Amino acid sequence: MAVTGGSADGTAAREVREIRGEALPLTGPRSLDPLLERIGDARYVAVGEASHGTAEFYRWRAELTRRLIAEKGFSLVAVEGDWPDCQSLHHCVTGAPGTPEDPGEVLDAFGRWPRWMWANTEVLEFARWLRGHNLALPSGERVGFFGLDVYSLWESLHAVLDHVREHDPDRMEQALAACRCFEPYARDPQSYALATRVVPAGCQAEVVSLLTGLRERAGRGQAAGADGGRAAEFTVRQNAEILAGAERYYRAMVRGGPESWNIRDHHMADTLDRLVAHRGPGTKAVVWEHNTHVGDARATDMADAGMVNVGQLLRERHAAEGVVLVGFGSYEGTVVAAQQWGMPPETMEVPPARDGSVEHLLHRALPGDSALFVWGRGDGTGGGRKGVGAPAPAWRREERDHRAVGVVYRPQAERWGNYVPTVLTDRYDAFLYLDRTRALDPLHRYEHGTGEEETYPTGL
Repeated sequence: MAVTGGSADGTAAREVREIRGEALPLTGPRSLDPLLERIGDARYVAVGEASHGTAEFYRWRAELTRRLIAEKGFSLVAVEGDWPDCQSLHHCVTGAPGTPEDPGEVLDAFGRWPRWMWANTEVLEFARWLRGHNLALPSGERVGFFGLDVYSLWESLHAVLDHVREHDPDRMEQALAACRCFEPYARDPQSYALATRVVPAGCQAEVVSLLTGLRERAGRGQAAGADGGRAAEFTVRQNAEILAGAERYYRAMVRGGPESWNIRDHHMADTLDRLVAHRGPGTKAVVWEHNTHVGDARATDMADAGMVNVGQLLRERHAAEGVVLVGFGSYEGTVVAAQQWGMPPETMEVPPARDGSVEHLLHRALPGDSALFVWGRGDGTGGGRKGVGAPAPAWRREERDHRAVGVVYRPQAERWGNYVPTVLTDRYDAFLYLDRTRALDPLHRYEHGTGEEETYPTGL
């Protein structure tokens, strides 16, 4: 409810005082010390971004990740990207034989729209640093880079087919059956999704049969194989899991509702769990995804719509091992995005944040500044669970709009879209605010539409 007159002025002044009292200067790598302290010995740190095209979000996320790797022993980075493309980058940054010396060659080959999401100068700089860091370590201690997403149906299908043909010919008929089932749709998941309206089961039976066999083989390989064999069996099993997840995802997409979103985020959380288990005891994971996946869905209107996300699942599954969720936001600037799905990216103006939003409130308190906010221990919060100690300040306990920019973005829609109602103190454990931000620098200036309209119009 809006307040007027002196009461409104008093509330605004109180909020400004609260924010300035909590704001920590965000100036350089050492200014992240309070966040490193908050992370402590947590095993999972999920770091968001308020858009997929803002340089500062990527830069600070990479800076935090470098410190987590170098100072706290984090051993894998798992991102909102395709498994096959990210596996190529993983091989490069871990110095696998026969891979390019420069990660730029690998990022240049990323083919799925939106390429700029990973093929950009900020990711390239981090990947070069990670390769240099890794090459100074024994091969068994090198930090991995992996994709969690579900979209690479055709790439994963052909990876499974190639593996089975060479290593498991007895399962070749199962793999070919899955391939033949998908073949009529000419690598177009939209066509497959629409076909399931007529034949609801689609290719489910073929995929499940193949996955079941590969799960069994991978389990035997995990128990008995050498490291190289274990890695190969894990990879083919993961590609089969992507087939199953993508098939469910596209079948659910045509029915509408939250099911397709939930299938995708469960797949990403499940993939992370498999990665951590595969890499063994002591593995610690950094997750890079959009705020809409990282920030606990229970602190937003997503929960009312029946949606879950990776941040929520991490807290539900791994709270005892330590989970820290980190969000980002900015007031205005520029961003790389597209007007429509599959269109070339462009640099767009991000207008000043909507009145009353998280970003507008922080701009009013900290005009022109960047700041770090850290909470979650002993302040009565703790990710939607009641704690002990003094309650959080009102500015982050109240529900406010919080901007979310996807790969598809229309600045003119700011009046009625692009925001997620959020209780900030329950959605994240820490928040980085950058008052003005600028667009990423993509490695490719033009890209054709080779992705799927899976999350149109927001593209999160």
